[in-house]
Amino acid sequence: MIRVELIKMLRRPRTWVSVALLCLLPTVVAIFVSVRDIGPRPGEGPAFLSAVLNNGALYPAAALAIVLPIFLPVSVALMAGEAIAGEANAGTLRYLLIRPVSRTRLLVAKLVAVIVFVLGAVVIVALVSLVVGIGLLGNERGSVVSVSGAELTPTQVAVRMLLAVGFIGISMVGVAAIALFLSTVSDSPSGAALGALAGLVGSQILVSLQASSPVAPYLPTRYWLAWIDLFRDPILWRELERGLAIQVVYAGVFLALAWANLSSKDIAN
Repeated sequence: MIRVELIKMLRRPRTWVSVALLCLLPTVVAIFVSVRDIGPRPGEGPAFLSAVLNNGALYPAAALAIVLPIFLPVSVALMAGEAIAGEANAGTLRYLLIRPVSRTRLLVAKLVAVIVFVLGAVVIVALVSLVVGIGLLGNERGSVVSVSGAELTPTQVAVRMLLAVGFIGISMVGVAAIALFLSTVSDSPSGAALGALAGLVGSQILVSLQASSPVAPYLPTRYWLAWIDLFRDPILWRELERGLAIQVVYAGVFLALAWANLSSKDIAN
């Protein structure tokens, strides 16, 4: 079942269109920055975008910061929102469950396919941005200046970039869990995706409001950019640990709700 879902995901044109669009925006930004040789001042604009003017090897970090707030969550929500609701909308959900396949197994297969998409998209964006950054912005050999001003070796940058990819991937699993739950509630893939995105937009707004500071630490988007602390020296682990814990809780709760709803869902009609 998992193999079937993975093959279906890889064969769908919209999977690769989503990944291509995620890679396109950082590429366009890199072209403008390299052609005009104008970037934001330090501390302004997306994280790392000012630093890559001197070292294109850091561009994957800037690219991830560019796509993370909006474009990556949209892609993940659309993919996860279609998982169950798409089958119901197409009339194939009942056929799938008539076969000797448990609902739990179906949900797990859908979840694995979404997680593979999430991690694959983040890795591809990082790799494409690395090639684009080095090709358009150059690559100064030697150490790289971290966010805190200390120097990092190329090995340290590579290791921390891998950790950042993992953190962002886990953060998007939380998004996928919310959309997957809504996918079991609605028969409309777009409705499930938009519902998840509405919740995330609301979370982003509340995080930015000082009046909602008591609840901000518990919102799903609060620690999305905590991976930037990986590029400090020493690494500040507090926000990273909280971010991981929050995503584990959201993923666990909404996956449990998705399982409970799918297990009791009436698909006779």
